[in-house]
Amino acid sequence: MPGSNVDFLFALFETQRLLRLYAEKQARRFGLTRAQWGVLAKLERTEGMKQAEIAELMEIQPITLTRLIDKLCDLGLIERRSDDSDRRVNRLYLTEAARPLTLKLADLRNELTHTALAGLSAADTHLLVAQLETVKNNVREAIQNPVAAPTTPAALKKEATYG
Repeated sequence: MPGSNVDFLFALFETQRLLRLYAEKQARRFGLTRAQWGVLAKLERTEGMKQAEIAELMEIQPITLTRLIDKLCDLGLIERRSDDSDRRVNRLYLTEAARPLTLKLADLRNELTHTALAGLSAADTHLLVAQLETVKNNVREAIQNPVAAPTTPAALKKEATYG
């Protein structure tokens, strides 16, 4: 089974890499990067978010997000509005000009999903998603409740020698 575990990780990482490349290429059809598309998608789901909240959700540095937001503002797709309770905070909203684009991006998301899942039945797709959710939950649990174990190559070698 150890070989299959390694194969699983490499397959998962390579799949993620290829999906990101494909999404990046397809986002260019609309003059966007994949990261800009991600910001629009987050705002479409929850308008009025703070920049810090979006940066955390997207797991990117705030300065990187600021550049993305500046570009999306320049394109007229999002706007910053002052927070009523804290003048130091800006909340982000889609503009009316962004609404037709978000519909096209939803179609693109469906297209990417269809391409990625071609050849899988609906039942296989549901099973795959359920299994990936299990994997995600396992990893989340491991992050939240780490087990003390040797992780450096030297520690692993030492454990193998004395274990």
